[in-house]
Amino acid sequence: MLSDITLGQYFPIESVVHRMDARFKIIITMLFLVMLFWGQRWTTLLVGLFFTVLATLCSKIPFKMIWKSIKPLLPILLFTTILNLLMIDGGDVYWQWKFLKITEEGVITSAFMVSRICLLIAGTSLLTYTTSPIVLTDAIEALLSPLKKLKMPVHELAMMMTIALRFIPTLIEETNKIIAAQKARGADLESGSLKQRIKALVPILIPLFVSAFRRATDLALAMECRCYHGGEGRTRLRQLQSGMRDYIALAITLLLFAVVIAANALL
Repeated sequence: MLSDITLGQYFPIESVVHRMDARFKIIITMLFLVMLFWGQRWTTLLVGLFFTVLATLCSKIPFKMIWKSIKPLLPILLFTTILNLLMIDGGDVYWQWKFLKITEEGVITSAFMVSRICLLIAGTSLLTYTTSPIVLTDAIEALLSPLKKLKMPVHELAMMMTIALRFIPTLIEETNKIIAAQKARGADLESGSLKQRIKALVPILIPLFVSAFRRATDLALAMECRCYHGGEGRTRLRQLQSGMRDYIALAITLLLFAVVIAANALL
C-alpha cells in the first residue's frame, strides 16, 4: 500500500501543463478546490470531472497514476460512505435494522461526497505531478510576496512547505526498507490481535523517526555549508514567466467556475 502513495512525486514529461507557469497552476488548483466545495449539485461534479480529465490528458500523466493517488485513501472513502449512509435520513427507506437504516438521501449524499473527494485528490495531484519542488517553492514565494510587507518570512514558509512535500516519497521509501528489514529478521507485522499489531509498529516507527531526524540534520548542515541564509539577496536560475497558454488555462477555469455558479443559482 505504501508503494502506491504518489503524493509529492514529480513526473518530468514534456507536456503543455508541465510548461505552464507554476503560479498559474497554483491559482487554477485553488479555483478548482473552491469550485468543488462551492457547488452542491451534480453539475459541479460533472464540471469537475471534465476539468480533471482535460487537465490529465494535457499533462500526459497516465490515468493509472491518478488512480494510485486515490487508492491509499480507499479506507477513508469507505468510512465516509458508511457514515453518510447511516447518519443521513430522508426519502425512501431502502434498508433498516433496529435504529440503523439506509435512505434515499443517505445514498445520494454518500455518492456525492465520495465523488467530490476523488475529484479533489485527482485534480490536486496534478499540481505536484507536473511541477518540480524548486519551481513550486518559487511560485509559492511569488504568490505570498505581498505578505513580506507584514514582515512575514515568506521565503522560509515556502521552503518549509516544499521540503515537507518533497520528503514524503523519501519517507515512504525509507518505511518500506525498514519493514522489509524487520520482516527479514522474523518480525510478524500482519497477524495477531490489534494490540499485537500496534506493538509491532514500534520497531518500524523508532528507526523511521531516527532516520527522519538524521536526514533533517544532514539537510540543514548542507544548506549551511552552501551559505544559505534565506531569500534575502537570493537569485534564481530559472525565472517564472507566464505565456498565452497560462491565460487560456485560467480563462477556461474561470468559465467552468461560472458554469458551476450559474448551475447552483438556476437549478
